[in-house]
Amino acid sequence: MKIVINSCHGGFGLSKLAEEVYLIIKGIIPYESWWSSLIPRDDLILVKIVESMGEKSFGEFAELKVVEIPDGVQWQIDDYDGLEWVAEKHRTWQ
Repeated sequence: MKIVINSCHGGFGLSKLAEEVYLIIKGIIPYESWWSSLIPRDDLILVKIVESMGEKSFGEFAELKVVEIPDGVQWQIDDYDGLEWVAEKHRTWQ
């Protein structure tokens, strides 16, 4: 499975061009409260856009990267100051 993450401090985001391409391919009409951060990170269209556009897909404070993990792993995206990584989900209690 492929997942898109941000590999620098700042935060995940797509460029305006990448957002437009995504919305056109998905057939979504943009609305005021739509953000690229709402896209599931394992969305196949998102992965293809980042792979094909490279740096042109990066948002203002982002360096996007596609990470491949084994199928069937329950995963989550963790971050520190916008720098993200994929982690396997574990149970936690407080």
